Amino acid sequence: MRDVAISVTGILHLPLWETNLEGCISGMTDYSVFANSSFDPNDYANAVLAGETYPPQAGKSRTTKSTGLAPANEDISVAISKLNYSIENAEKELKNVVTSHHEDLLVQAAGVTQLEGSLGSVRGGLNDLDATLDKLRLKIRAPYKSLQSEVAKLERIQQASGILRRTSRFVTLTRRLEVQLSEMDKAEAAESKLDTTSKNPLNGDSSNSLFSQALENEDEKERTIAKAALTIAELTALLEPDSETAHVPKPVPLSSINAVSKHLPYVEAARSRITADMETMVITGLSTLNQSLLASSLQTAHNLRVLPDLVNNLVTDLSDAVDGRIRFAFDLSRIAKEIVGKDASSTPSSMLYRSRLRTEPTNVTAPQWTAALWSSLESLVEEMADCCIKVYTLEKVLKVKKDPVTQVLFLDEAMKVLENKPSAIFWGSLGQSLEKQARDAAKASTFLQQTLSTSYPRLLRLFHSFFAKIAVQTDTIYTQSQQSPETVIVLRALSNFESLYLSRSSNRLTEVVGQAFAGGPRSPPGMTEGINVARTIANELDSAKFDPLLVKSVAKYVVSSLDMFLNRLDGMISKERAAVTLIGPTATPQQVSNGQLGTCLYHCTSRLEKLEEEYANNVFSVLKPNIEKLQVAFDRLVDPLLAAIRRELGAIIAKLHRMDFSDSADRMGTGGGPSPYMKDLVERLNYIKSDVLCQFNVAEINQDWAVTIVKYVIKTFFLHASIAKPLGESGKLQLTTDMAELEFALNAFMSEKGQSKANINWERVGDDYRILRAMRPLLFLENSQLASQKHTAGLPPLLVLHHILVRSPISLPHTLHGWAEAEYVRWVDEHEEQEAWSLVESDLSHWEKVTEAEGGDPSSATEYVQLARTVLSNAMNANA
Repeated sequence: MRDVAISVTGILHLPLWETNLEGCISGMTDYSVFANSSFDPNDYANAVLAGETYPPQAGKSRTTKSTGLAPANEDISVAISKLNYSIENAEKELKNVVTSHHEDLLVQAAGVTQLEGSLGSVRGGLNDLDATLDKLRLKIRAPYKSLQSEVAKLERIQQASGILRRTSRFVTLTRRLEVQLSEMDKAEAAESKLDTTSKNPLNGDSSNSLFSQALENEDEKERTIAKAALTIAELTALLEPDSETAHVPKPVPLSSINAVSKHLPYVEAARSRITADMETMVITGLSTLNQSLLASSLQTAHNLRVLPDLVNNLVTDLSDAVDGRIRFAFDLSRIAKEIVGKDASSTPSSMLYRSRLRTEPTNVTAPQWTAALWSSLESLVEEMADCCIKVYTLEKVLKVKKDPVTQVLFLDEAMKVLENKPSAIFWGSLGQSLEKQARDAAKASTFLQQTLSTSYPRLLRLFHSFFAKIAVQTDTIYTQSQQSPETVIVLRALSNFESLYLSRSSNRLTEVVGQAFAGGPRSPPGMTEGINVARTIANELDSAKFDPLLVKSVAKYVVSSLDMFLNRLDGMISKERAAVTLIGPTATPQQVSNGQLGTCLYHCTSRLEKLEEEYANNVFSVLKPNIEKLQVAFDRLVDPLLAAIRRELGAIIAKLHRMDFSDSADRMGTGGGPSPYMKDLVERLNYIKSDVLCQFNVAEINQDWAVTIVKYVIKTFFLHASIAKPLGESGKLQLTTDMAELEFALNAFMSEKGQSKANINWERVGDDYRILRAMRPLLFLENSQLASQKHTAGLPPLLVLHHILVRSPISLPHTLHGWAEAEYVRWVDEHEEQEAWSLVESDLSHWEKVTEAEGGDPSSATEYVQLARTVLSNAMNANA
């Protein structure tokens, strides 16, 4: 190879003289035309003869100008002589070049021999290379071709082996399928024989044995069908290309094999039979809710690899069935045809008047249409419950059944196709269909809209029966305390009718409130109007009581009506001074008006408060704030009047201190009777009872007011009587007379119409009545007995302390502080009893200090101070 490289290098250096020659020729500008590689003698001669330029230039016309030779007008002989001269000149140049480079030429000529040797060695090397390549071709290419051929044969053998194996497996499975189908035939024959035998009367033992045998045959048939389905699924898988033949360019389909193709019709027929039996089992299992049979059919579908599609089709069919039944139930044209058909069958053809079909009933046919509509809705509820139970039964079986190999739940397998659980799909479809059909039917028919909105509670009861029927088989709940989301979805579909019903209910409530205030300010609402409002509210709530959602909605409308009722009533309440004045002799018009309004409020509130016993907390809690507002409005109306009564009675009792109860007083003016202030008090009590409080027709609360007023009068009177000073023996007798008159007046004040005064229930007055009975003996007790708890039983310690101070030279607490008697009584009423005791104690201490400071004799009041401190000590010990 090295010799070949040297020889090639020598060849490359040979034409040096040729290069020099070309350089010499190209250096001559006169011969540039002839040195051009595209020179053509004929073209050149023609150009010379024509007098044109050679070579011709592109884009220019042939003119007289030329670059190489003389123009055409020259003589041709001149051109020839120039050519001859040029040839001679070129020969001279060649000779000069050869002469100047003859040594190089000789060297090149001598190197040709050496070059031939090099080329020979190169030729030998190339021949050796060809021989080596031939040897390599024999060692590599030939075995490769042979191996490639053998690999192709092996692949064909493996393909043939796979086809034979699959064919053998296919034939084996086909024979197994034949056995399984024959077992199915036997089971069906035994089942038909048992059916024939069961028609004949048998005794109990025979019938039981036949029944158990029938169950065994049925179970055996179900297992056989499932096995056959698995066999068919495996046969179908064999017919499909497997992973082994996926890389083969032209795989041979198994169905093209004669041993397989002759069994294909039988396999297809068996598949059709198994599918039909499976579908029959599914339908039977859903119809009878036989979970065992349904599980076997689903197992068969799983073996056939059609479980997701089967479940999807079942759910879709059940949803479509419900949708169709809903559309059928709300189809008024169908109802019209049925009614017309019944009328036609009951009416002679000669008397039948045929007119176009009506889509709305007349006044005569309205009852028939209503009955037909409700009958259709009842049938709808039955079928809805049936379909719902089927869906839940299917879902229960899917949740329990598993693939025995992979342990995957059938429900998870079905979810590959389904968007949600079967029950959720069914409820969603049911709600959408019911809402759409109900809305469209209500828009199209005034009769249907009016019937279902007016009788909406009846429609709700139908759906309650629907929920009750499916509650056992499903997990839906619809009670007062809990409602499943599915039930709420269904009831929302009826929201159109519910809104109309609530609107009618609201109109009835608004109407009764308007009727209550129809008389205006001159005739304000009273007891009758308040009872009517409460009764209407109770009736509306009672109509919706059976449904927890409807009763809440009605309660919200009740709240609105109560707000309107309260606002209108509050605007009629008189807040003038005349509404609380007690001048007399009769009640003012404002008091009469407020009395009627208060009566209306009271009776409405009292009847509404009883609703708490009838309704759940979540319903009554909606009404409770407004009922409390009514009670607050009633108190706001009554409290100013009661406060005015207390002020008036307190002012009359305070006139007691204008009387002189000392021994020096002249009693001839009283004539042995009650004092003037007591006469005023008795008259005012009679006026309050007969003219003021009687304006409120509230017998129950009137007694409470009477007791409250009596307690206030007793407490106020005895506080004033206990601080009356000076008090002599004749004053004690006068006070005793006043007390007797007061007791008689209070007895009359508490008595009701037709009630004997001897039957007055003084127990309601409590401790205050005991004060009334115990105060008179206190006036005539010895000083030593004043500290005895036995002799002062029933009396508050403060009254005893006051009486001790009245007998003593010690000033009373209100005198010490410069208060009026009425101010002191009001202070005692507003503070705790212990504070009043402390005030008396401070009064005693102050008197002792002042007496000692002034140099007086404290021994004159020592007995009373000791008595007072003993009473205080006993009171504090009893209160500890």
